[in-house]
Amino acid sequence: MSVAPAVADLPRPLLFPGSTAAASVQTRPVLTIGNFDGVHIGHQHLLGFVRDRAAALGAPVCVYTFDPPPRVVLAPQHHQPRICTWPDKVRLLGENGVDQVVLERFTRAFAQHPPEWFATEILGKRLNPRAIVVGYDFRFGRARAGTIDLLRRCLPHTPIDQVDALQREGEVVSSSRVRRCVTAGDVAGAALLLGRPHQVRGVVIPGDQRGRTIGFPTANLDLDAELIPPAGVYAVRARVDDGGWLPAVVNLGVRPTFDGERFCFEVHLLDFRGDIYGHQVEVAFVAQLRDEQRFPDAAALVRQIRKDVSAAQAALGLGPA
Repeated sequence: MSVAPAVADLPRPLLFPGSTAAASVQTRPVLTIGNFDGVHIGHQHLLGFVRDRAAALGAPVCVYTFDPPPRVVLAPQHHQPRICTWPDKVRLLGENGVDQVVLERFTRAFAQHPPEWFATEILGKRLNPRAIVVGYDFRFGRARAGTIDLLRRCLPHTPIDQVDALQREGEVVSSSRVRRCVTAGDVAGAALLLGRPHQVRGVVIPGDQRGRTIGFPTANLDLDAELIPPAGVYAVRARVDDGGWLPAVVNLGVRPTFDGERFCFEVHLLDFRGDIYGHQVEVAFVAQLRDEQRFPDAAALVRQIRKDVSAAQAALGLGPA
């Protein structure tokens, strides 16, 4: 039998700059629980209720989450790519009013605890919240057997609220729905669900510099993202390191016109000149322009790229197509 973690095992909270909350979960926060992958508008909807409850109680907002996500451990064959990296998730939670994030390392041993243990030992004793606010689909404990009614029975003196799902166009907003949009190339649809464009980042690495030879130099990125759109051409905004956002075009694919075989992520920054090898570039997807195509020669490709640039400028609000 697994031994229950001691209070000393509690991960140290991550506190966001400017927070007025005391630097400990012992401040009795208003707590919410979940993966929050993508911090999409459904998550933001839930966090709004958490913030309101916390403001009424004069308490900090705390998110309790897991890494790796439970599905990665329990059903790796069904693992879905993460929408955003862990640092980005923490940043987005902070931007949405979260004062503290408690990270639980999820293991098979941890997953074997019954829901009553999770409710009383983890939530009740370790986190000791003033109140709890959870989403419409909240389940907990071994085999996800714990329900909101069980949670209320285990913590009878803790106010517990459950927030209804947020829907758009008759369908619940979810991380799975965001993934479906991105993997289908519908980056505009994903942006509506996220409340912002889907973003990835990577480091600029040397390529074959073929773009320079046809007048459209590109930055070839080594990505740290798990979720990227399918092959094609996209209008995006991009920024180098912590600089300002620049209009750009991204080409994803194997470059069939040149008989390429390796999948590449190439960014052409419009009206930009400079050596950015080794620098980090962040890319925000705005619109899909077209699928990947093979052209008869480089001249035909150049003509199409000019059209792509014009279409990207229009999609980015910079002028007519």
